[in-house]
Amino acid sequence: MTTFINTLNPTPFGFYDSDTEFRGEADAMVVYVKRKLGDDILSVELTKKQIWACFEESFTEFGAFINKYQTKSELATLIGTTSGSFATGSSGRSHQLPIPSLQFLMRLADPYAAMADTGGSYDSTLGYLNLTGSRQDYDIYSELRDSNDNLIFDNLTGSQKTKMRVMEIMHFSPSAAYRFFDSTSAINYLNNEFSFESFTPETIFYVLPVFEDVLRAQMMDISQRVRRSNYSYRLIGRDLRIYPMPVNLQLPKKLYIRIMPFMDPYDPAYEDETIFGVSNLSNVPYGNLEYIKINSIGKNWVRQMALALCKELLGLVRSKFKGVPIPNGDVTLNGEDLISQAREDKEKLYNELKELLESLTYEKLIEQEAIKVENMIKQLRAIPMPLGKAIVIG
Repeated sequence: MTTFINTLNPTPFGFYDSDTEFRGEADAMVVYVKRKLGDDILSVELTKKQIWACFEESFTEFGAFINKYQTKSELATLIGTTSGSFATGSSGRSHQLPIPSLQFLMRLADPYAAMADTGGSYDSTLGYLNLTGSRQDYDIYSELRDSNDNLIFDNLTGSQKTKMRVMEIMHFSPSAAYRFFDSTSAINYLNNEFSFESFTPETIFYVLPVFEDVLRAQMMDISQRVRRSNYSYRLIGRDLRIYPMPVNLQLPKKLYIRIMPFMDPYDPAYEDETIFGVSNLSNVPYGNLEYIKINSIGKNWVRQMALALCKELLGLVRSKFKGVPIPNGDVTLNGEDLISQAREDKEKLYNELKELLESLTYEKLIEQEAIKVENMIKQLRAIPMPLGKAIVIG
């Protein structure tokens, strides 16, 4: 007797041919389908390979539904991770529960951090213009230079060689603004682990909080930018105009400008392999499910869908002939009825699975848990307090 194991290429794609649970149930599916379709009374015109093909299709459909709704729950967590359906084994990440992360939100916040010059994946560049007396207009594209005296715009490549965004303009070197820390700063106290000596018992050392140093740094920075500067500017396109016209040669001869090139999402300043990771539903690392890991709920749905697919296939076969001649009459085949019934069964199974999975996404589970908490609070409010005392649990 031909069985699933000793048949060459029993299923069209062979997704589950090596799954011991699937192989063990494949032969039982043949008996189940034929008996359900009346093989004991009237021959069912389906081969074993046709039934096994429907069995494979049914489980593949089930896996596709599961992966689709799992992606709805986990896509934000999987963004940027290794892509591909077979990232880890034949099932990929389908049977794994990822630990949630804030990677998606961090990526959304990344450009804001870059614009604020506090990090991010896009780098800014500090350059300077050589101010000259009696000259008011300067071209930042052809005159702005870096610390090595190279033209910044000429050194930009690829998509970055476009419009430069000016982040800030300073009449002083930025590093000079933070050279005010001395030996009395709180940081220096902490670094020395309070190892101080005093020649007089009246000497008192105060531990200053770090936030005072931060406030002083901000105060110094504002002083450098506002109180010590007699100049303003207007920037239009690539032209920078200084007000008033610099004529005093004793003034600083360099104007410092921090610029940021075009933010190319596919070519950030720092190499980031997550660009080639998961980006959408099509490359989430989910493969075909493993039949051996499916519980009775899933297996029962697969069996019912396989039966519906076999019924539809049998209807298509029988619909090729309206009737079969027999002695003294004809036998009318029920191909169209089988097709109609099969498609109704399929639609019912699809809708039931969709409704179930829709109610079990992580978002819905959180809503359900919140409702439980609200209902529990309502119940606890109705519990009488003995002798006016609160109930203590624990």
